[in-house]
Amino acid sequence: MRVRTVEEVAAAGDLPWFAPTLERLHAAVDASGAVAGFLDAHRPIALARAPGRLDVMGGIADYSGALVLEMPLACATVAAAQRQDPRRLEILSVRADRPFRFDIDLDAVLYGDLSSPESLAAWFTDRADDRWASYIVGSVYRCLTLAGCTRPRHGLRLYVTSNVPEGKGVSSSAALEVAVMAATSACFDVPMDGATLAAACQWAENHIAAAPCGIMDQMTSALGRADRLLRLRCQPAAVEGYVSIPAGYRFYGIDSGIRHAVTGADYGTVRTAAFMGYRMIADLVGLPVSVHEHRVGVRDDQWGGYLANIPPTEYSARFAERLPTRVHGAEFLARYAGITDSVTRVDPDQWYPVRAATSHPVHEHARVTRFAELLETGMVDGAKALSMGALMFESHASYSACGLGSDGTDRLVELVTAAGPAQGLFGAKITGGGSGGTVAILGTDAARGAVHHIAREYERETGRSAFVFDRSGPGAEELGAVVIPA
Repeated sequence: MRVRTVEEVAAAGDLPWFAPTLERLHAAVDASGAVAGFLDAHRPIALARAPGRLDVMGGIADYSGALVLEMPLACATVAAAQRQDPRRLEILSVRADRPFRFDIDLDAVLYGDLSSPESLAAWFTDRADDRWASYIVGSVYRCLTLAGCTRPRHGLRLYVTSNVPEGKGVSSSAALEVAVMAATSACFDVPMDGATLAAACQWAENHIAAAPCGIMDQMTSALGRADRLLRLRCQPAAVEGYVSIPAGYRFYGIDSGIRHAVTGADYGTVRTAAFMGYRMIADLVGLPVSVHEHRVGVRDDQWGGYLANIPPTEYSARFAERLPTRVHGAEFLARYAGITDSVTRVDPDQWYPVRAATSHPVHEHARVTRFAELLETGMVDGAKALSMGALMFESHASYSACGLGSDGTDRLVELVTAAGPAQGLFGAKITGGGSGGTVAILGTDAARGAVHHIAREYERETGRSAFVFDRSGPGAEELGAVVIPA
């Protein structure tokens, strides 16, 4: 990821994306030369910015290898990193003008008692009030350990600020991780391209923050481009290009006001159930299986280990009716020993919606592929927009069949449907991990007023706040990091 000076950023016309944070840092310099009493204005500061994302199509099918289409949003997290003499990691996170502080011994994290992923994750598990910091510490840990920088000469201070709403399903966690890792890599002169950085951030969220997310969020925050959709095939993370949004159309998001989290039981249950379905299909076709301590390996030369690679017609004809509607964890483990997923495990006391969770990524991959084909041909009339909208409605219904719907997101989709093409609105769907969060909407540029009207009507009906996302912005790699000299 490139590193530029403020002058270079200004010359390229990119300064407006950093300006609010630069102004805030400048205004916070006190008489002692400290920024907000935290950063030293007499030492260089590395600044990185990473956006939230709108999941247009694909969502939870990412962990099953599907194609996804993701748009970076204008809202973003900015991290300012600075070396310090004490070998400690000190964090000041400012959210809604409220400061949150955390610090930890960097030596302990990198080569001491907390230097294994398991010990560091367990340490945060026992400290619920500090769990927010696990996303930051995990990102710093992964950045430095990947670079072999386990005994750095300096410590690190991180100042973090964000206007990505939390719990709205627009990936505030990925924006945080990508911004922190990009700033840390620039501060410690660790070269990382955007794809490597995104994969490292996903690892940190999976193994330190213990959240079983897929890869699309981090890849979009790192590699997304303003006003375009990242076309990503999650096998594991192949960027197939960027899809332009035809003139006259845009994608909107409306927050349902129902908090979403990938740590929630619904997301984890559905993800696990999909891997259970894959394990059953592997058994049905006789794929070679190995078992190591409740982890299963499958030698799969047919589909490469991804449900998304099973053609929908083959899936419907050969497997759908042979999968149970639901299965108890203990029963599954007794017969199949485990699943291939590296970040979830089957709970013997849990029931799992195997058929619906397995069907979703198979058909979602086909929906996203068709959606991309329609989008890439452009829109000369409303017919293609209607077809794309129908695919979004099908995706929404499939989420609900898995158990990942919510009354709020359902109501927003109903309101979009009622407004319809007459008001320039063609389709809508729940996004990301589901169970609340944000609804993505396909509409015309002229439909902005209709989208905001729907948000206000929803607020009146439910009493929940309904934030509207109607602008895109650049990903972290598109901007690069900025170094502010001492």
